[in-house]
Amino acid sequence: MFRLYCLLIGYVFGLFQTSYIYGKAHGIDIREHGSGNAGTTNMLRTMGTKAGLITFAGDVLKTMAAVWLCRLTFGAMYPDQLPVIICYAGLGAILGHNFPFYLGFKGGKGIACTAGFIFSLDPVMSVLGLTVFFSIFFITHYVSLGSVMVYITIFIEFVVFGVLHLLMFKGATDAEVIECCLIVAFLTAMTIFKHRENIKRLRNGTEKKTYLKKNKPEITDLKQEENAGQTKIK
Repeated sequence: MFRLYCLLIGYVFGLFQTSYIYGKAHGIDIREHGSGNAGTTNMLRTMGTKAGLITFAGDVLKTMAAVWLCRLTFGAMYPDQLPVIICYAGLGAILGHNFPFYLGFKGGKGIACTAGFIFSLDPVMSVLGLTVFFSIFFITHYVSLGSVMVYITIFIEFVVFGVLHLLMFKGATDAEVIECCLIVAFLTAMTIFKHRENIKRLRNGTEKKTYLKKNKPEITDLKQEENAGQTKIK
């Protein structure tokens, strides 16, 4: 039963749509601009670096908070199943972010939430996963490529360390290892599916690159633009 609770707790935390809330505070619905995705990359490109970083931080923290609450609530009762608790809480948060019911199930792609999930894992696994993402990103400037590759890396880590019962899987049963690996396999498949158009563009060489320092917002503040337009008319 604790699995269902962790999933629900994670989903509730995932419903905090940082990009949507930040966009609305500035007079826009981020889903109607740029790629239409309610996530960090679209915020970077549409509203600038500051908005992108705020979105990233919010989505990372909400996932870590969900995992922390689940560990605090169920960790003492199920100390040998911490990997399972972490995985279900992380899964719930990513699902809540990607498919928020109050936004017509139209959210983001869950990559910033995935970073929060990775931060909640064993430190060694966290460093390996994040190193892969940032290495690929800073070399190619393709967020989509780094996002897909980090999931493949995390899945490999889960399988290897799970089979060897090392790091976070020390003391876990084979059944629990398999359960966690299946959750990450599902998240990996979902990420690849949600990035299917990006993958096509990567193959065609038309995928848009993202630069943190050079990025300029396409939209700053809709209210300011409207006021400027009214001033011109007068």
